[in-house]
Amino acid sequence: MTLSGPHSVRSMVRRLYGSAELQERLQVSRARVVQITSRPDFPEPFDRLAGGAVWLVEDVEAWITEHRPHQARDADPDAR
Repeated sequence: MTLSGPHSVRSMVRRLYGSAELQERLQVSRARVVQITSRPDFPEPFDRLAGGAVWLVEDVEAWITEHRPHQARDADPDAR
């Protein structure tokens, strides 16, 4: 059985940012990531794993667009 269309494996995978990805994406230190993610207006983590919290990319990108428009991306977040 193969999955295609709206049921493809790619469509079922959620893209996540951990602390390291947030550091890179926001171009800030680890300490600053802790400050930013503690803000009441920052999205809630999608989950908390042994390695720390993870956030949905789309939630973080929406927050960046609203709160840091100078860092908003016009392109897909996977494009680097």
